[in-house]
Amino acid sequence: MITSDSSVITRAADMGINYFDTSRGYSGGQNERMLAAGLGAKRKDVFISSKCEATDRAGCLAQLETSLKELNTDHLDVWLLHKYDTAAQISDELVDALRTAKQQGKARFVGVSTHDLPAVVDRTIQCKLDVMQTLYSFASPATYGPAIEKLHKAGVGLVAMKVMAKTAPARQPGPAGALAKSPNFAPAALKWVIKNPFIDTTVPSMTDTDQLEQNFQVMAEKFTDADAKLLTARLEEITPYYCRSCGECKGKCPKGLPVHDMVRFVMYADGYGQFGLGREHFLRMAAEHQAVRCGDCSSCAVRCPHGVEVPQRLMRAQELFA
Repeated sequence: MITSDSSVITRAADMGINYFDTSRGYSGGQNERMLAAGLGAKRKDVFISSKCEATDRAGCLAQLETSLKELNTDHLDVWLLHKYDTAAQISDELVDALRTAKQQGKARFVGVSTHDLPAVVDRTIQCKLDVMQTLYSFASPATYGPAIEKLHKAGVGLVAMKVMAKTAPARQPGPAGALAKSPNFAPAALKWVIKNPFIDTTVPSMTDTDQLEQNFQVMAEKFTDADAKLLTARLEEITPYYCRSCGECKGKCPKGLPVHDMVRFVMYADGYGQFGLGREHFLRMAAEHQAVRCGDCSSCAVRCPHGVEVPQRLMRAQELFA
């Protein structure tokens, strides 16, 4: 999503990594082109997944043609509808676009990506989709476990994303009052996800060779008690900031703000260091939602059952992006 150095792609393919995830809209439409440049002749040896960001059949099929051109390929191994968090969004019209792509041989497997897995499980199975790409991490709510198992039993391939549960950069008091970085929890987070036998692969987002080497090494390591302790401490640390995508805040804001999404936009900026990505998503909201200022409310109607400080997160989004 945010990798900009094609040499990282080339190195990953040389090492044997064989699943590469992109989308039509990543990096302002340039990410697919960068991926193609990095893979070169190795395209035939790997799976390429891309996503459609249109909302109608014709638009999706048009975006597919653009993706094929930019990726320099005649087919996608996986083609997904991007960020569908309700069953109603997965319309018959869009499912028909997915099936058309398969029939034409332009997509081998089709499905959806989501930030609210339990909400779309039954619709995914009903539509007989092949693949689900879902947010999943050590911080995911308990409802994700049964949902993942249900999809696996239905024969749906499962790709985990946002596996690091990144949020605001954590800092702890250090010597002489300095601020020190928290321990590196990323390897433990990745190991936690891949130890689930129902997860088929992950897209942890590797933006440089250091992350690439670190994640590659993890694939040969077991999840340990030390990893579990590290993640327990990390979960406590991120509780005020990290949205677990449980769906409990939907429709609770009197001003109609998409609370879950706005917390995620802040995560892009503070957790990933990608201010532009967070602001891009913020500016896609309706104008009336962009104009809301949570500081004008005497109190917040939204109470997160997992401890996220919702007013502070939303005001942070407005401070950064509005």
